[in-house]
Amino acid sequence: MALFTLLSLLLLFSACDPRREYEAALVITDIAAGTAPTRLKSVTAQPRRTTVTFPSAGRSVVGDLYLPEQKPLAGILLLPGAAETGKDDPRLQAFANSLARARFAVMVPDLLGFRSLRVGSGDIAETADAFAWLLARSDLAPGGRAGIFSFSYATGPAILAALEPRLAGRVRFMMAVGGYHNLKDVLIFFTTGDYLQGGRWRHMEPNSYGKWVFVLSNVGRLSNPGDRRLFQEAAYRKLADLNAPLQDLAARLTPEGRRFYDFIDNRDRARALSLMDRLPDPIRREIGALNVAERDLTRLKARMILVHGYDDDIIPYSESVALAKALPHGLVRLYLVYGLQHVDLEPRIIDKYRLWRAVSALLRERENE
Repeated sequence: MALFTLLSLLLLFSACDPRREYEAALVITDIAAGTAPTRLKSVTAQPRRTTVTFPSAGRSVVGDLYLPEQKPLAGILLLPGAAETGKDDPRLQAFANSLARARFAVMVPDLLGFRSLRVGSGDIAETADAFAWLLARSDLAPGGRAGIFSFSYATGPAILAALEPRLAGRVRFMMAVGGYHNLKDVLIFFTTGDYLQGGRWRHMEPNSYGKWVFVLSNVGRLSNPGDRRLFQEAAYRKLADLNAPLQDLAARLTPEGRRFYDFIDNRDRARALSLMDRLPDPIRREIGALNVAERDLTRLKARMILVHGYDDDIIPYSESVALAKALPHGLVRLYLVYGLQHVDLEPRIIDKYRLWRAVSALLRERENE
């Protein structure tokens, strides 16, 4: 209630469409509340969730489709990032319901790489296939109004999918929370906690979750089966207990596996790039395939809304700053906030206004041609 009251007062001083700004206040309050009662829930019907399938690489991929009671004004492909619960995460489901209450048709695909914590370049084609399915449904994306909302790592495949020739100019808008630009810089942060902002290196203790998801994603690219088993065990140990020792496993690695371990275990920024260059070729190729910084982003026609927390300890906020600079001028809005711990919406009062503006920009996409 306090958030809604604050935003209602700010609305009095806004020069924008008052109805949309009021609705944005309702939506951001509903997102923050999760499944708890809100004013938006009291004035809208519970969205309808159905299971859908779309074709990708010769197989059928399942997704959840959230529909408002009224006719959708635009479609959103919602990508949750790398998490074992995937589309079934209760927080993500509550978030999708909030967007659907705002008259978006929301499709959440069950992408195997995201759910299995084995992310990779294959996620790009699957993302493109999911968006193509959504766009082909005129009842879900009227007038071609459709975009992609991504959390965390999923921002990379989302942008790279939007750059594919078959989707060129067809992704109208994108919103990314906690995304990345330069994957190499993200990996340096994963291992050392150092990140580059404003021409200066800064430090923040990284959340090791990102590093061990990177390990799980790449064990299949090691040539030796023994190395693959050892790294899998190491990753699951660390994901269960970040203080778990690994020396017993490291001692049994082959030279190729040791090169991978040396990069993961490194804490010295000065050595990070040289150790990265020594990674097995399949891993280095995969890093390149997912590195947004190595693409010509001037070809991207989507309007971009970027949100990032200063205190994000998985992907530092400097990545969204760099991404905003690389995108075409006039197509990007950047909102940096305190109190937004990676993708968990728990901001402080001082940053409610910025999040409100970001949601308002998203709602405007229902009207844009």
